[in-house]
Amino acid sequence: MSLIKWSPFWADEWDNWPFTQDFAPALDIYQDKDSLVVEAPLAGINPDKVEIAVENDVMTIKGEVERQSEVEEKDYYRREVRSGSFYRAVQLPTHVLGDQADATYEKGILKITIPRAPESKPKKIEIKSK
Repeated sequence: MSLIKWSPFWADEWDNWPFTQDFAPALDIYQDKDSLVVEAPLAGINPDKVEIAVENDVMTIKGEVERQSEVEEKDYYRREVRSGSFYRAVQLPTHVLGDQADATYEKGILKITIPRAPESKPKKIEIKSK
């Protein structure tokens, strides 16, 4: 007979059930020729309540989601829309120039563009023949 051992990893997940406390937004991270691009769906979140920082090639996004409903707690049948604070820290896959990052928010998508550091860009090496 096998027993499932209770671990702190699972305890953290269960402590957030049913997700009414802190949560982390999903991220897509990709690169183009000169930049690293991070996209996060933050529909319904006021972009003025979101903070973004890039330091030592680690990007953090944090903010608040405020519930703006006039329905009383006791009147809910189901409550799945999250509210509260969110936080996400990600080690970026390449060296970036964090002080030159730019962020836009359109149609519920936060898009952060961070220029790649020159040393992280591919270098073309010319072959010399003799």
